[in-house]
Amino acid sequence: MKDAIYHNPRCSKSRETLALLQKRAPAVPVVEYLKAPPDVKTLKEICAALGMRPYDLVRRKEALFAELELDAVKPDDDARWLQVLAKHPVLLERPIVVRNGKAALGRPPENVLKIL
Repeated sequence: MKDAIYHNPRCSKSRETLALLQKRAPAVPVVEYLKAPPDVKTLKEICAALGMRPYDLVRRKEALFAELELDAVKPDDDARWLQVLAKHPVLLERPIVVRNGKAALGRPPENVLKIL
C-alpha cells in the first residue's frame, strides 16, 4: 500500500487534512480520488489498515447512494461494497491518509496525526 492522501479539493475536511499533512509530512502524494479512483485491491488494503469494513467508508447521505438503491445491499457484503466504492468514488468517505502501511480517516483532520 503506497503512501497517499485520498483527497477531494472541494471538501473542507479534505483541504484541512491536506494542509496539516503538508506541514508535518510534505512528501505524502496527493491522489484526487475522483479523477483517479482506487481499485478494489487498494480499497481492501485501506480498509484493513483502517480496521474498518468497506460499508463504514460509504457516504450514505450522498444522493447517488439513494439513486443506486444501495440501502438494499447488506452492510456485511464487503465484496459488493468494494465494487461500489471502486466504481463510484464519490461515495468514498474522505479524506483517507495512508502512511508507512497505516491509514487514518481525516474526520476530524487531527486523526491523521496518529500515523505520522
